[in-house]
Amino acid sequence: MKNRYYYPLQQRKLFIGLTTIGLIVAALFIATAITTFGTSSSLHCPISSAIRSRSNDDNNPSPIQLRAILHYATSRVVPQQSVSEIKISFDVLKTYDRPCNFLVFGLGHDSLMWASFNPGGNTLFLEEDPKWVQTVLKDAPGLRAHTVRYRTQLREANKLISSYRNEPMCSPSKAFLRGNKACKLALENLPDEVYDTEWDLIMIDAPKGYFAEAPGRMAAVFSAAVMARNRKGSGVTHVFLHDVDRRVEKLYADEFLCKKNLVKGVGRLWHFQIAPFNGTDSPRFC
Repeated sequence: MKNRYYYPLQQRKLFIGLTTIGLIVAALFIATAITTFGTSSSLHCPISSAIRSRSNDDNNPSPIQLRAILHYATSRVVPQQSVSEIKISFDVLKTYDRPCNFLVFGLGHDSLMWASFNPGGNTLFLEEDPKWVQTVLKDAPGLRAHTVRYRTQLREANKLISSYRNEPMCSPSKAFLRGNKACKLALENLPDEVYDTEWDLIMIDAPKGYFAEAPGRMAAVFSAAVMARNRKGSGVTHVFLHDVDRRVEKLYADEFLCKKNLVKGVGRLWHFQIAPFNGTDSPRFC
């Protein structure tokens, strides 16, 4: 995620952002603790069941939540997304009454926050830079992350979107991911647990996509669409795409995530709800 980089001119903004985020995060977690101990309702997915599932002699909020409070209260580094953008996915998490499966493309300074919003669920991060994974996990060892190898470069974005329809293994009715080397947009080498899990939420805030040699988010967007469409269980998959002010993100969202599935947009974040594929043969995703 590009929020790993900071420059001197941004210091004032960071202090202001820190204060805002810190207060909000602290308030959310304090409210969660009060709700957990005071009522049977839950603030988000699925704090009450998560607390109950832990050992009887441990009635405190989850360690990931406490770590998040400490981290954001003592750090000058704040999440990349704005408060209003963060609230979109937070509000979706609140709607679930069961543990959530939350897949996040990108590992960064906001990762501890995402995991703390889903304390009883499965939150997994995919990151392209092995060294960065080690750096983040050193400060937040409780996070779960895998390194991803991308086969694309941002410079190929136009070519890939104009040619993918000529590859049968990229077609909407046949597209799959695991081992799909024929379709360059398919992330074919992910860990098995990514393929074997039906993800309730998918956040796309990586890989890097702001210079020609960067992997770009083309494969992440395509693969998220395939995961959502191939869902076997009931319900929709919530897909969140950040940096939609950039041309490639917007282009690929329109092609694979579909405007008809767009339910909300705030700032540079779009939220899509994608239903499982209904079996209708079509040459296009949208």
